[in-house]
Amino acid sequence: MNIAEDRLMTLWEGCLKNDRKQQEQLYRALAPRMLAVCMRYATDKDEAQDILQEGFIKMFKNMNNYRGEGSLEGWIRRIMVHCAISRYRKLKPMVLVEDFAAENSVAMGSRSYNDNGLEAKDLMKLIQKLPKTYRSVFSMYAIEGYSHQEIGSSLGMTELLSRTTLYRARNILKDMIGQLTMREQHCLAG
Repeated sequence: MNIAEDRLMTLWEGCLKNDRKQQEQLYRALAPRMLAVCMRYATDKDEAQDILQEGFIKMFKNMNNYRGEGSLEGWIRRIMVHCAISRYRKLKPMVLVEDFAAENSVAMGSRSYNDNGLEAKDLMKLIQKLPKTYRSVFSMYAIEGYSHQEIGSSLGMTELLSRTTLYRARNILKDMIGQLTMREQHCLAG
């Protein structure tokens, strides 16, 4: 156990004793990282903050369910992902590629590139522009490491539909990156 994990476990033990100060410190220690997780599933920062709050409420209500198996931060991360999925299910209008075409052409403002391509923050902006279904499947698979079977059961779709959705999400992202690269080259030439 490293120092950060040790500190989290100390805070966790205080939380189990309903120590409000320890709960606030745990929140402050983890909120930025968990907000980043929530942003992968949310349309905007306000929605991500709502998911974050729901996640922490759920975590504090279910503190006794953590059995010490795996990292505490990993357990809390899964709660955040499940809160995002629950929100997704409530608002589940399935958006397909055809519905996304008009949104895809919207400019994102200024971007910064490095020799390797897009910076992480720019890629996250592109991921947030994906339709909700595509964004959720892509984030769960490519970022969180869920299997297609887990994604399917979580989002109420077949494993095959999860694979197809991931394939389409990747293609949309490739197209968006290609459009950005072409625009950037055009701006540099002009």
